[in-house]
Amino acid sequence: MVKSDIEIAREAKMKPIAEVGKKVGVPAEALLNYGPYKAKISQDFINSVQGNKDGKLILVTAINPTPAGEGKTTTTVGLGDGLNRIGKKAMSCLREPSLGPCFGVKGGAAGGGYAQVVPMEDINLHFTGDFHAITSANNLLAALIDNHIYWGNSLGLDPRRVAWRRVLDMNDRALRSIVNSLGGVSNGFPREDGFDITVASEVMAILCLSNDLKDLEKKLGSIVVGYTRDKKPVHARDVKGDGSMTVLLKDAMMPNLVQTLENNPVFIHGGPFANIAHGCNSVLATKTALKIADYVVTEAGFGADLGAEKFYDIKCRKAGIAPSATVIVATIRALKMHGGVAKDDLKNENVAAVAKGCDNMKRHIENVNKFGVPAVIAINKFITDTDAEIAEVKRQAESVGAKAILCTHWGEGGKGTEELAHHVVALCDSGKARFKPLYPDEMPLLEKIRTIAKEIYRASDIAADASVKTALADMEKAGYGHLPICMAKTQYSFSTDANARGAPTGHTVPIREVILSAGAGFIVAVCGEIMRMPGLPKVPSADFIKLNDKGQIEGLF
Repeated sequence: MVKSDIEIAREAKMKPIAEVGKKVGVPAEALLNYGPYKAKISQDFINSVQGNKDGKLILVTAINPTPAGEGKTTTTVGLGDGLNRIGKKAMSCLREPSLGPCFGVKGGAAGGGYAQVVPMEDINLHFTGDFHAITSANNLLAALIDNHIYWGNSLGLDPRRVAWRRVLDMNDRALRSIVNSLGGVSNGFPREDGFDITVASEVMAILCLSNDLKDLEKKLGSIVVGYTRDKKPVHARDVKGDGSMTVLLKDAMMPNLVQTLENNPVFIHGGPFANIAHGCNSVLATKTALKIADYVVTEAGFGADLGAEKFYDIKCRKAGIAPSATVIVATIRALKMHGGVAKDDLKNENVAAVAKGCDNMKRHIENVNKFGVPAVIAINKFITDTDAEIAEVKRQAESVGAKAILCTHWGEGGKGTEELAHHVVALCDSGKARFKPLYPDEMPLLEKIRTIAKEIYRASDIAADASVKTALADMEKAGYGHLPICMAKTQYSFSTDANARGAPTGHTVPIREVILSAGAGFIVAVCGEIMRMPGLPKVPSADFIKLNDKGQIEGLF
């Protein structure tokens, strides 16, 4: 019988976190321990390694996700272990999981099988409290805004133009649209409001894009919380929120060190969603890893059309970093779904469907190449995959100049990614990478959105009504025209239709609204029906998560 992820994680032989840190030169005195197996890295240590030479950065992304699964985090962990197995000084950098997917339908984000990060239960639940701190900081600002209005509103903030929403790290559709301050004069002035999920908060994005506490405080202060009646912006610093928010986030700002099942070091820090935020772990964790390891493997959420594009155009642009290679994860099962096969029929061999589904994979390879980064396909193996299907994926990848490598890390850990690790090292050392963002800073905002839609999604055009165009023009007049774009779009398709699998072309991308994230330093373009607060499915994972008679957690995956 195949063991569950949580059973495998429970049997892990973890090493004290100080011993894990030693592998990459982190001394015990640089660690703020959260028990024996988790620790935060001090800013003093981070400052001390800034003179070190940077290692090579490897991005792990994927084809568009399907219900069949891809295993991107599992591959990121497995490749980190594989690089260590072939004698390289390597570590991985991951995002922290959100409680929304854990108790919803997607599950946790600590890898799977024998390519996991541990302690898995801690990581998937409260971990070191970073998300709670982000939630509290976000909601403190919301409270300060309403409090300012209540006590006379000296800034003239228009209650109809308050742009800041509260957050909760849970899928709760009932909170998407609410009316607050009901109950009479003593409770304030009623207005329409709503909640987003914590991972969509601008505070999350700011934490992930800040270099240190001073930078964090400056970015928090730059948040635009709303506008006056004559449409002048009101910032978080204007309601005195920047200092107190920074205090709440001072520990959350430090990267978290944990380990894989093979006792290799991993930073897990920050966790913005990739379909509604920028989908990458923190800049601070990634840049620190590059100073202490020779090879750093990191991931970007969902498919390459979302996560990788934002990694390149937002994170790399802002952090001044550049990847040397990109790994695109695919599964035979998911490719068959992109080729039109129903989920119940995936166990049956269907080479023709694999070939058709590879159109999705090939487009991601072509898109990654547009950024000047060489790509390799990692085939995350399932037991139902056949030799003919695997051979077809390899043939299709080679037809667009990439190699596809079969990986068995789910069942074998780092041993199952040794071939991939050797190829990735060869790509990194080849000097082929000539990284460049998709568009220049000076391009008009509307054209940036159109460029992403046409070049990455292969859309014929975008559809934006007058209110969206006016909002973008106002942002440019206010001095925000140089900012990159963060597309909020369904992860399941290149289009905004979640059911349009494969490689659709010629569609129109509707831009419903644009949101200024002045603190984080990007502009969110909301496409189609994407929600910033997800809902739970009919049968959520929460139905099956419980403590057993031994006090152990069951049902978490």
